[in-house]
Amino acid sequence: MKTDSFSIKLIIRNKINSSFKIMALVLFFSFLYPQLSLADAKDKNFIHIKLWHQLMYAHRTVQAQAIANFEKLNPGIKIESVYKETEDLRSSYQAAALVGGGPELIYGPSDQVGPLQIMGLIAPMQDYLDLTGLNDFDPLSIIKVQDQIYMLGDTVGNHISLIYNKKLISAPPQNTKEMFEQGAKYKNGFYIVWPMQEPYFFVPWIAGFGGQFITAMAEPQLDQPAVTQALALVKKLKESSFVPKEADYETANALFKEGKAAMIINGDWSWGDYQKAGIDFSIARLPMISETKLWPSPLVATKGYSVNASIKPEKREAVKKLLEYLTSAEVQALYSKEVSTMPARLSVRLTPTVTENELLQKSADILLVGTPMPIFPELRAVWDSLRAQYQSVLGGSSDPVTAAKMAQSEALRQIKVMNEIRQPDEQAYVVKGLILLFALFLIYKLIKERGIFKEIIFGEYRLGYAFLIPAALVVTLVIVFPFFYNIFISFSNLSLKTFQDWSITGFHNYFDIFKEPQFFSVFLKTLLWTFLNLFFHVSIGLVLALVLDDLIPFKGLWRTLLIIPWAVPQYISALTWRGMFNQEFGPINQILTEFMHMSPVEWLSRPFEAFSACLLTNVWLGFPFMMMVTLGGLQGIPKELYEAARVDGGNALHRFRYVTWPLLQPVLMPSIVLGGIWTFNNLNVVWLVSNAGEPADSTHILVSYVYKSAFNLYRYGFSAALSVVIFLMLLLATLFYFKISKSEKGNP
Repeated sequence: MKTDSFSIKLIIRNKINSSFKIMALVLFFSFLYPQLSLADAKDKNFIHIKLWHQLMYAHRTVQAQAIANFEKLNPGIKIESVYKETEDLRSSYQAAALVGGGPELIYGPSDQVGPLQIMGLIAPMQDYLDLTGLNDFDPLSIIKVQDQIYMLGDTVGNHISLIYNKKLISAPPQNTKEMFEQGAKYKNGFYIVWPMQEPYFFVPWIAGFGGQFITAMAEPQLDQPAVTQALALVKKLKESSFVPKEADYETANALFKEGKAAMIINGDWSWGDYQKAGIDFSIARLPMISETKLWPSPLVATKGYSVNASIKPEKREAVKKLLEYLTSAEVQALYSKEVSTMPARLSVRLTPTVTENELLQKSADILLVGTPMPIFPELRAVWDSLRAQYQSVLGGSSDPVTAAKMAQSEALRQIKVMNEIRQPDEQAYVVKGLILLFALFLIYKLIKERGIFKEIIFGEYRLGYAFLIPAALVVTLVIVFPFFYNIFISFSNLSLKTFQDWSITGFHNYFDIFKEPQFFSVFLKTLLWTFLNLFFHVSIGLVLALVLDDLIPFKGLWRTLLIIPWAVPQYISALTWRGMFNQEFGPINQILTEFMHMSPVEWLSRPFEAFSACLLTNVWLGFPFMMMVTLGGLQGIPKELYEAARVDGGNALHRFRYVTWPLLQPVLMPSIVLGGIWTFNNLNVVWLVSNAGEPADSTHILVSYVYKSAFNLYRYGFSAALSVVIFLMLLLATLFYFKISKSEKGNP
């Protein structure tokens, strides 16, 4: 009977396994076959071209119209247009193009050409262009490196100007003296607004004092009287009564759109949005510097198309057709008509669309005093150095003379680091030897554990393993491989100049970390950030959980409301909190001034306040998780223990100390460790609330410092090493926690 029962179970199990196999195969092929058929049909009938761009909304609608017309003229070609923010476009394209992926065309400002060309990620465009037709293009729109064309622009300008609302003021100021006089008398809101934290909007004023911030040979010129005078002018302007105390790009833009500001300093990319908003505006040059009689000189660039260096041969002709169409006179005229862009084609500038457009004619006058935008990569180092010191002056923590000296010194240091190509030495052999030993160890382990693979392939549960294999492959590709690859490149000289020709050099990146001027201050700030966040997450979460565990009315409603901060995406919450911290318009300061009669706090302009703003935001985002974990732990504590404590005369504090807290620790402590890791690596809040470390890079924690080093300064090997150091810090902290936990439980 036992044998028969076993046989029946075996037959049933085999039948079930066979059924699962058949069902899995049916589901697999029922899903795969249509996909293969569709993919095959797509490959046969269409050529797909991807285009990444950073056009603003009004420009995107024009682009969509142009692409639709192109697809009608070329039925065999389909265009996939993807919008990305400027920095996201740059970093995403670098990552994709490095492995032969990414879009066939990218559209952006000309300053991205220098880094991408050095990295070898964009191709010379001669094979994609009708060279005889280039005579019709403004020379500024043809971006060359060593006589090779790497970008063809469809617009020229991308420059800032003084944009004024004609309903609020009749004419803009002609010089800085008039600007201050008229601003002092203006009573209908703000006289002028601009993104005052960004150095791009500051640089034109340097030319007004007879200087330049960088030479044609990529040499920074920040420690000079023209820079200190320009810093003093902008600081005086910020401290005047007719500008907002604090304004990033979105705030300034909103004030102008809502009619709360008479003028805004902004670029030609914004005109389309203002036209769509129905604002009756015009443009003018930035006011002449009264003392020098010189005009500020905005940076003039082109926006245009570059070609991926890894285009497949079968797509080259389609890319050429698309490029010719998007830079054609027809499309440039369409952009000029709809969003008032200055066309790159000289023939289009002679058409009524341009000659009768007031904005474009005034823009041409502004271009006469403009300065061509540099395209060399060293510009990023100059921007980064100037940005920190410029914000220090605006925040009152530095004076113009000191800021100019420090900006020059830091720019030279960063340029030196950016262009350094470290050659392999004896350390490289040590690292390669260690890698070889690790590979041999893995091979040994695979051979030793070969029985496991036999079990997976031929064993009783092979079907279950078969279902796990896809997930294991995904985890390997998404987590395991990047982890070990990051460790690998941390020993390399991967950087801007060696992007596709890097080599193992040794432990130099790890040594450089501890030589970095900012490392220890950022590390200590990260520890403080993590400790304070965890303290408030746990304490607030614990208190709320104790309240919710008690018999209070509408318990379910309160739980739902309190979990919302954790449920809302961090990106949305961080940007919302950034708006709430605005010095003049944020509700937090309005509450402080109106109800508590306090002075407004400069949340985003001073280092301590900005760090506090990031901390408050992250506390808001993090306490619900600890609250829910604690609440679950409380509900698992037997009520009889509390009754026994009451019988023994224990009050509420005694019951918490001797019953609640000891029994909560097994649940709470792992969550604290996990929360510490999340907080230590929380890039989103710091980056978004402080706008990439503002003011003056004072709010960086280690993970945001890694991001800045990699994508702003192209120090990929250094950044990889720093990320490994962060991982080791967290690993050691976790192991220390486990050791302490075992000791408390009485284990050796």
